[in-house]
Amino acid sequence: MSGLTELIDSLEVKFSKMYHKMATLEKKNQELSDELNKFKENSQKQLSLIDDLNYQLENLKTVNAILGSEENKRETKLKINSLIREIDYCIAQLSD
Repeated sequence: MSGLTELIDSLEVKFSKMYHKMATLEKKNQELSDELNKFKENSQKQLSLIDDLNYQLENLKTVNAILGSEENKRETKLKINSLIREIDYCIAQLSD
């Protein structure tokens, strides 16, 4: 019987160690899941900020083109021609 008692005690110790390790791993898994969610949230915020900045950049390019900066003379002329065509189209629609 002594061998059976030792075997049971050994199994109880192993079970206790396994249970403790499982609890530790579950806790670590939850911490990592929380951290991952924070990173995903931060990533979404960064993507949104990038979209906003790209929109602002395009607006600034348009403003520079309209204002006629030396660097964007060609773009300015194209933008003015585009605006003139739009105005002509609107006038044509009004006169019909």
